[in-house]
Order: sequence, then structure tokens, then C-alpha cells
Amino acid sequence: MFNKINELLENKLYIEARREIAEMNPVDIAVLIEEFPKDERNKIFRLLPKSLAADVFSYLPIELEQDIIVALSDKEAGHILDNLNADDAAALIDEMPANVVKKLLANADPETRRDINHLLQYPDDSAGSIMTVEFMDLKESYTVEQSLRKIRMEGIDKETINTCYILNPHRRLLGAISLRRLLLSDPVEKMSNIMEDHVISVNTQTDQEEVAQLFQKYDFTSIPVVDSEGRLVGIITVDDIVDILQQEATEDIEKMAAITPTDKPYMKTGVLETWKKRIPWLLILMISATFTGRIISHYEAALASYVVLTAFIPMLMDTGGNAGSQASVSIIRGLSLNEIDYSDTLKILLKELLVGILIGATLAVANFVKLLVIDRVTVTIAAVVCLTLIVTVVFAKLVGCSLPVLAKRLGFDPAVMASPFITTIVDALSLMMYFKIAGAILHI
Repeated sequence: MFNKINELLENKLYIEARREIAEMNPVDIAVLIEEFPKDERNKIFRLLPKSLAADVFSYLPIELEQDIIVALSDKEAGHILDNLNADDAAALIDEMPANVVKKLLANADPETRRDINHLLQYPDDSAGSIMTVEFMDLKESYTVEQSLRKIRMEGIDKETINTCYILNPHRRLLGAISLRRLLLSDPVEKMSNIMEDHVISVNTQTDQEEVAQLFQKYDFTSIPVVDSEGRLVGIITVDDIVDILQQEATEDIEKMAAITPTDKPYMKTGVLETWKKRIPWLLILMISATFTGRIISHYEAALASYVVLTAFIPMLMDTGGNAGSQASVSIIRGLSLNEIDYSDTLKILLKELLVGILIGATLAVANFVKLLVIDRVTVTIAAVVCLTLIVTVVFAKLVGCSLPVLAKRLGFDPAVMASPFITTIVDALSLMMYFKIAGAILHI
């Protein structure tokens, strides 16, 4: 499609190009615009019909949105903002520079400005900050026929009409009803008789990750958002939750890799910015790793007596780190899905203790054979290494499962206590145990 549109533009066949583009899905149009050089993107966007432009705009990366908005006339920019969903418009305003925000708001409808300002007052990552105020509300006294008539009149401007919400005169949430139920009900039936009055809702201050978990648990397509007095102020739809799940997963992965989270894609992040995100944790881990060097220096005499022991230090440290990482990733995932709670700590420790013993024993048996057959060390040296391996794996599993739970209990993100941090602790512990066991068996 890129080649075809590009050829039409080069031949100045703009009407044909407009016709071809207009038949595409808005998401595909956004992808197509990204493929063109920067100076061509605005030209393509201007070819779009007004009714399609806002839909395409909402799927563009924020940097490209900013370039296009700056290039548009004041009237065109205002039209784009007015036709975006309120939550998308608020997200756009929140990312734009002050001079661009001034331009957008000055040319937007008063209603659009009010909705945007309403959404921007909520804390980042809260339900209020990601909700849309464009929902379908009905009165409990409405009949089915009256409700359908209102949906036909106002539904075109709403985020979704699949679920409608029943409010009292004070705008407190009373119930909800699906469009399917409305269509299949008697036209004279009242909302109060057919609505679902046990509606699960969230508060404007609820964390977005908690909202995402509710969507996953109940298979919602939308959820109402109420204020502290129970008044319906907005809804969150499943398309927003998909973005949040991706954002939260990316954040956890970056934390687990000892990287300060960032909102920018990798290819859009500069070298200096990437350096700033990575260097703090690496400095901390490097300094903490000096304990490992101190332990080796402390047992330098023992190593001098049995130089062969040195060859197995990397294997013991790596195995311990990997074992701890396995446990921590499992626990962090369980905590994020609310499958694990602080009250389960003892059960977790017991399970990982048993798992650690089984894994340690299996690895020790395999390693014992390898040490005698391939490395050709003495039985005594093999026993030292294998006993250390068992103890290291057990301790690594216990450390790996307990630290994320402890972090969660203290109010920190469990992902912080992931691979790099746990590996540093386990390295120090494995070395201490290695030399203690060696000293006891070899009498050094």
C-alpha cells in the first residue's frame, strides 16, 4: 500500500490517493503515515476526510501527533481535538508543550475544554486520569422505548453504548443495562425493573493496575467510575485497559532488569537518556558486589591451599543467581495478579524450601558425576562443591521468594527485588557458604 500511495502522491493524483486511503482502517492509516518521511506526513494527513482524521490521529505516536498539530491551522487543530474522545484528548494535552496546549484549548469547544480539564485534575495512573466522560446514561423512570430513543439521539458521540448506566436525579449510580437487554425487552418496561442493580464500579482514585485486574477477573468491556459520593463521573473501556496492561508489563520488565522505567519506545530514546535510565542501578549493584570481592580476599589463604576451588566459583554463583531469579519471577508474577498475599509467606517459604532441596539435590548428583568423570577432581573436592550447590540453591530460592513479598508489604514495587538485586545477595551468600563448607571438610 505504501508504494501505491507514494506513486499517486508523486504523480500529484491526490483525489485517487485520498480515495485509496479513506478505504483503509484508521489503525492501518496511522501505520502508513509513519512510514512516510517527515515532510510528507502532514500532506497525507490533510488528505483525510474530516470524519476520519480524528480517528487516525488518536492512533499516531505522541511525537507525530505533536508535529501534525503544530502544522495544522488553528481551526483544523480545534476540529481534531473536538472529535477525539475525551480521554484521548486529555492524554494528548498532558503530553504537549505549553505553547501547543494553548493553541489547542483556544480553538476547542467549551464542552471539550471542560471535559479535558476535568480529567487532568486526577493523579497520574488513577482511574480518573484514564476514564472518558462520554458515556450513555439513562433515568430509572425511562421506558425501554424512551431509552432507545435517547441512545439514537446521543449515542453517536459516546465512547460506547454497549452498556448504559442508570442514574438517579443526583447522578448517583443505580444500575446498568446492556444494549442487548434493551433491544430484547418490552418497549413499555421501565429501567428500574430490568436494570442490573449490583454494578461493580471503581473510584476516581483507584490505581489503574487495580482497574486492569478487575477487567481481567470479570471479563468487562467497560467499568463505571464514581466519585467519593457515588456519582457517576466516567467510564473506562477495555481498549484503554489493553494499553495499561502493556504499560505496566513494560514497567515491570524494566524494573526487573534494573532499568528506571520510561514511557518512550526504545528507538525513540536517545543515548544520553538511555544512559540515565540504566546507570543508577548499575552503580548500586556494582558497589554492592564489592562484598563478593571482600569475601574472596578474606579466604585467599584457603584458595591458595586448594587452588582448584577457584574454578567452581563462577558455576556456584551463576547457579545460585539463576535459582533465585526463577523464584522471584514466579512470586512477582503471582503478586501482580493478586494470586499471592502477605499471609501466604509461610506457605511460599515452605514450598520453595522443598523445591530448592529437590533442585539442589538433582543438580548436585549431576555435578558430582561431572566432577569425577570430566574434571577428575578428588571425591572430597566434589563433595565440597556439591554440598555447597545444594545449600546455595536452597538459600537462593528462599531469598528469591521472600524479598518480593517483603517489598510488597513495605509498599515498594516487588519488581525492584528481581534478578540483579537478588543475584548480588545470592552471590555473597554462596561464596560464604562455599568457604565455610570447604573449611569444615578440608580443614583449611
